[in-house]
Amino acid sequence: MIEDSLTSTAWYCARTKPKQEHVAAANVKKSLGLEVFLPRIRFKRTTRRGLVSVTEPLFPCYVFVQTRIGAPLEEIRYTSGISSLVHFGQMVPTVPDFAIAELKKHFEAGEPVALENQMPPGSEVRIVNGAFAHLNGTVLRSLPAKSRVQVLLEILGRPTVVEIDQHALLREKCSMAALLPSLAA
Repeated sequence: MIEDSLTSTAWYCARTKPKQEHVAAANVKKSLGLEVFLPRIRFKRTTRRGLVSVTEPLFPCYVFVQTRIGAPLEEIRYTSGISSLVHFGQMVPTVPDFAIAELKKHFEAGEPVALENQMPPGSEVRIVNGAFAHLNGTVLRSLPAKSRVQVLLEILGRPTVVEIDQHALLREKCSMAALLPSLAA
């Protein structure tokens, strides 16, 4: 019983400095030898420079760290890249093992999960380049064979259907659950 409590581990959520998730994860692994879980996503984002491929953490400014129950948590807190452990007053809660296991099923081998660039009908979009730049509209349907989308715009006070390259659109009011439906299920 005593031996079991000495070897059991728990997951904790650590807050990182902005844009330092990968640095914090590497430092915790290297200096403390602890297991770190940093789920990442890869997607294409339309910018002023055009379409770029981006890899970002699923949870910006957070990593999960597994350590022995009862181990001093200050060593994690003072690792370079970490700003604090998630806490409520003096209590530092653990993250349930089943939650980490469920996430790990979707983020196998530590590789980023590629998100599909979906524009389902009814999505609110903003056009970021081209003749209709800065206009807002609603997606009517996707035309995947042409990489285009039919969008309903209001032009000169009348609703008008136009076909636009899907990479010229930025989805408004989009949740992570909509982009990663396998996690939302």
